[in-house]
Amino acid sequence: MATVNQFDLLVLGGGSGGLGASRRAARLGQKVALFEGSPRLGGTCVNVGCVPKKVMYNAARHAEFIHEHKAYCFSAGETSFDWTALKIKRDAYIKRLNGIYEKNVTNDKVTSVMAEAKFVAGHSQPTVEAGGQLYSAPHIIIATGGRPSVPNVPGAEHGITSDGFFEIEKQPKKVAVVGAGYIAVELAGIFGALGSAVDLFIRKEKVLRVFDNVLSETLMTELPRGGVTVHPHSALQSVTKDADGTLTIKRTSDGKEVTGSGYDCLLWAIGRDPNVEIGLDHAGVEMQRGFIKVDEFQNTSAKGVYAIGDVCGKALLTPVAIAAGRRLAHRLFDNQPDSKLDYSNIATVIFTHPPIGTVGMTEDEAIKEYGADKIKAYQSRSVNIYHAVKEPEDKVPTLVKMITLLPTEKVLGLHIIGDGADEMVQGFAVAIKMGATRKDFNDTVAIHPTGSEEVVLL
Repeated sequence: MATVNQFDLLVLGGGSGGLGASRRAARLGQKVALFEGSPRLGGTCVNVGCVPKKVMYNAARHAEFIHEHKAYCFSAGETSFDWTALKIKRDAYIKRLNGIYEKNVTNDKVTSVMAEAKFVAGHSQPTVEAGGQLYSAPHIIIATGGRPSVPNVPGAEHGITSDGFFEIEKQPKKVAVVGAGYIAVELAGIFGALGSAVDLFIRKEKVLRVFDNVLSETLMTELPRGGVTVHPHSALQSVTKDADGTLTIKRTSDGKEVTGSGYDCLLWAIGRDPNVEIGLDHAGVEMQRGFIKVDEFQNTSAKGVYAIGDVCGKALLTPVAIAAGRRLAHRLFDNQPDSKLDYSNIATVIFTHPPIGTVGMTEDEAIKEYGADKIKAYQSRSVNIYHAVKEPEDKVPTLVKMITLLPTEKVLGLHIIGDGADEMVQGFAVAIKMGATRKDFNDTVAIHPTGSEEVVLL
């Protein structure tokens, strides 16, 4: 009989959630093994997600600043952007982060196994196989994350996903981005701001349909300003690679067939699929709509097996996975039986141009939950003083929308698009999480002149 390596906790997945759970459990005195099938720790966020994307977003913002120098009476000379050089610097930064994660795991005495782990049957407690060895523990956390989806259309293999975005060596001149979610609009905006010609193809009439309408509608008007042409009601039919290496895309738009050619990059951003091909049937773990079914305490249907992060299909955000993992560790190993993550009022940011900050319910969600007669929304539109000396057509608006519940006007949601929204929403999220009312916001003296003052003046 093969030897089974025994631990107190096994964590499948070395991304943000897995690292958060494993390190916290180890600090609580547990013997922990962490499994990662790729060569690097950090998962999607660190390697092909939030972190390198923010570097590229920062570069895009610099491109915008350069265009704005004239308005502030600077005589800026000719400038150029070197995508290849920035990629080298960005990759070096990510490599340093990978090293930091490895060091942190070692310092916390977590055993890291750089191999994919899969459940195996025939054992008295949950057991996995990785790298030709067996590992078992009374507790196993699944934190294997997700991967970008690719559509089933002829020639789809000629496109890349958000993972491939970070492998691009040279800036493409003409880009097609397919998708209407936050990844699609973020990457389209980066390409556009850095000078690529961008076509964004979306199936419905607008982007960000699951977000509040003030955000999606405003962004639809701002995307063209940033060099992104939006094509609503588009369904891609096929992709072919031409003799010169560029791509030709056939699509239908409002029932008519349309052909576009000369694209040197096609990026699919149509969603993400969970990484759940890990022998879940051997562990008795049930699925729900393609994701792992969990309760409010992250328990799966199998005793001693838990799931956190993107595999659960809820609030697919790095900080959510980290928070859920840490709370689960405290519940299992720190005598905190009620420790769990509250998934309500989670703030998030979309790094568009201008950026978006949002927390809580949309107006439609609030009406569905409480009824239209119980909901009152407040909205303002302003122009940040940063744009005061710019030409009228170049001024970017700031829109703020607050959703309240009558009669107390407890704030259920706050949605901001405009300069600084990405940095201001975190603080307001604290107040909303604490149950603040509109009066609480109004009783707070505004900071002038700022974009954030618009929130307390609603």
